Amino acid sequence: MLTESSGRGAAPEGTALKRALTTPLLYFFILGDVLGAGVYVLVGQVAADAGGAVWLPLVVALLLALLTAASYAELATKYPRAGGASHYTTRAFGPFAGFVAGFCMLAAGIVSVAALARGFGGDYLSAFVTLPVGLVAVLFLALLALVNARGIKESTRANVVATVVEVGGLIVVVALGAWLLLRGDGDAGRLTQLGTPEKGAAAAVLSGSVLAYYSFVGFETSVNVAEETRNPRRSYPRALFGALATAGAVYVLVGIAASAAVPTARLAESSGPLLEVVKEAGGVPTRLFSAIALVAVANGALLTGIMSSRLAYGMAKDGLLPAALTEVLPGRRTPWAAIAVTTLLAMLLALTGSVATLASTLVLLLLIVFLMVNTAVLVLRRDAGEADHFRTPTVLPVLGIASCVLLATQIEAEVWLRGLVIVAVGMVLGAVGAARRGGRTDAGVRDPG
Repeated sequence: MLTESSGRGAAPEGTALKRALTTPLLYFFILGDVLGAGVYVLVGQVAADAGGAVWLPLVVALLLALLTAASYAELATKYPRAGGASHYTTRAFGPFAGFVAGFCMLAAGIVSVAALARGFGGDYLSAFVTLPVGLVAVLFLALLALVNARGIKESTRANVVATVVEVGGLIVVVALGAWLLLRGDGDAGRLTQLGTPEKGAAAAVLSGSVLAYYSFVGFETSVNVAEETRNPRRSYPRALFGALATAGAVYVLVGIAASAAVPTARLAESSGPLLEVVKEAGGVPTRLFSAIALVAVANGALLTGIMSSRLAYGMAKDGLLPAALTEVLPGRRTPWAAIAVTTLLAMLLALTGSVATLASTLVLLLLIVFLMVNTAVLVLRRDAGEADHFRTPTVLPVLGIASCVLLATQIEAEVWLRGLVIVAVGMVLGAVGAARRGGRTDAGVRDPG
């Protein structure tokens, strides 16, 4: 059992991992994960749905994300071990549900890489060269696969540099937007223009929030390091809510700056919306900002690609996916088969969907996972878990369930079709895995250990 004192030294009973993450380190880990490349690509798409009041769907998306984050805070401190949503849903509903949750997370990672690949081939790249987006996406993903297969040594210093580059670009946008308003060239009136000719205000906010939700995903992966956090009961909720609040403030300021600086129609038509702010303000070389944006997009795609391939490899090792995915390169010892399959799937998705469609597909998959997690919180209240863990008010996971359902109703039929096909594949694979296990008990999986 984890206690206040046991979190300070070596790994306590029940984990072989060293508890090395302090609250500040965990905060920056989560912040770096959330402050990714999505906002560089999606602000224009949010404007197309919501109108000039881009900041409002971002605020709504933050509040809805915080509801599910509260459920993750309870479960991560109650069961401070790797596994995340798959582990929680397995405890609550059994291994089949746990597999579906894990498969949806894997699929969401592949979809995210596809969306970022299309974002890489858009207006940011056109500052240097103009090429077909589909061709760029395929070549980009192939290059990422080669880098991934060669072997990536994770470095805290490299992660900090990548985060500084991404945040630095967003700060530049906020500063340029403020400068435009101060010199009288911006239009603050656009910030209250909500809705489009096709949608009323409420529908515009909700549909914009679906896309804006993409910008806040990433926090759910942080539960996998709860096992390596000193005193997770105290540190994890503080780091999680603090990082989401910080990211939300940055995103809202970016939304305000972009909308005030650039006419809504122009913002909505651009695949590099933040570059439009730079062009409007002047003073910052567009190629320099485009390079910053491309670094952010490429870094996000690479890290997500690594996660997806390793998750596929791990699930194959556990017998949950075909054994062929466990093949590794003899010299590099990297999972080449998992890298190849996840990359090919990402290429297919990148060639058959727009950035907005792929982002909505990712959100749909995560809404399914979040629905399961919010429900698991309530089901697992019967289990004591770790002593003195964080406990969210019951109303929050209930509202979290309602928020998942509400956002899901705003997703278009085309996206639902794509998402349901992915979920159906996961359910078939889960059923096959359950049949192979036969009558074996899952008590070992449910045991808190």
